[in-house]
Amino acid sequence: MFKLGQRIVVLSDAFEQGLPIGEYGYIIAYDRNADNAFDYVIRVPKANRNFYVPAADVELEEVLIKQEVDKLEREALIDFALATHNAELFHRIMNGEQETSDEEGGGGEPQSREDFMRQVRLKAWI
Repeated sequence: MFKLGQRIVVLSDAFEQGLPIGEYGYIIAYDRNADNAFDYVIRVPKANRNFYVPAADVELEEVLIKQEVDKLEREALIDFALATHNAELFHRIMNGEQETSDEEGGGGEPQSREDFMRQVRLKAWI
């Protein structure tokens, strides 16, 4: 749930109410009515209007910027790997960096039973 006053971006218009998609807005109220499909009341300064929106129609600006940065970083790494003919880097990026997780567990030494149970409990707790 977003906090009041947070800057959001309108992503979609699920109920076709003429939302300005791609525009910035601010959370100005929660709609707590259980019989209503809307979650927030937002203010879009460019449209000079308030809108009732469901949570799926809006996203925080910080989250969208983070997703875009991650996408650009991945594309830049792929371009670098292709330009330098670095096959190992390319495969690691394309496979979601699975090779690094394989190196963590494989030390070649057998684990004691207590260490194994501690790791299982830790992963189950997380």
